[in-house]
Amino acid sequence: MKMKFITESYLRNLYKKEPFTVYELGQGARLTPGGRQYLSDRGIKFLDSGVQKKKEDTKKLAEGPPEVKVDWKRLQFQSRMKSIEALFLLTCEELLGKDVDLAHSVVKIYKQHASINRAVKTHGSLENLPCTECEGIKESNFSSNLGDCFEITDFHMQLEKGREILTLHRLRCALQEMEPLMLELCESSKEEKEWYEDMMGKINQMINSLSQLIHLTVGGNKCLRKG
Repeated sequence: MKMKFITESYLRNLYKKEPFTVYELGQGARLTPGGRQYLSDRGIKFLDSGVQKKKEDTKKLAEGPPEVKVDWKRLQFQSRMKSIEALFLLTCEELLGKDVDLAHSVVKIYKQHASINRAVKTHGSLENLPCTECEGIKESNFSSNLGDCFEITDFHMQLEKGREILTLHRLRCALQEMEPLMLELCESSKEEKEWYEDMMGKINQMINSLSQLIHLTVGGNKCLRKG
């Protein structure tokens, strides 16, 4: 780049056209001694943009790269969804060797979980799981947080299908951890809150479907829902 020299005569002519109190020297320009003296004599403030840019660049280098803010709530949620997906697959694999029909029922619920995962990423909509009504779970409360139908204790592990019962209960517990994580992701807008509430309803459908499978695996026709 060719250096441009700012002389006293140039500044004098410029000042005659329009008086100024600050003169900014552009990049690739240099003041002659006479030009610098002219500015000093008239009390005109002198700014060197090239020097200023170097100072700013030096400051940026000293500060380092800008800090990237991590959305830890969303990261936590995504990691939990991934863990539950792995748990679904592990549950299905364990059940395949014991009860094929039960494993296939869990696979259907797993597909709903995969759909929720995609919907969360795109803020898309999702169809409801089909509801098989029983005495405690109806179409009207299928999307609600109903809790466990009954407490799973060491008694159930002694049953003939104790392993299957505990495996399903483990998966249900993992899904129940999703509600507080989703509530943390809700934004202040009404539309955002309603969307997450709808997704939480879909997760409750999965939980309630697992509760029904647990009841069927325990055996008996009487509804054991507590309360």
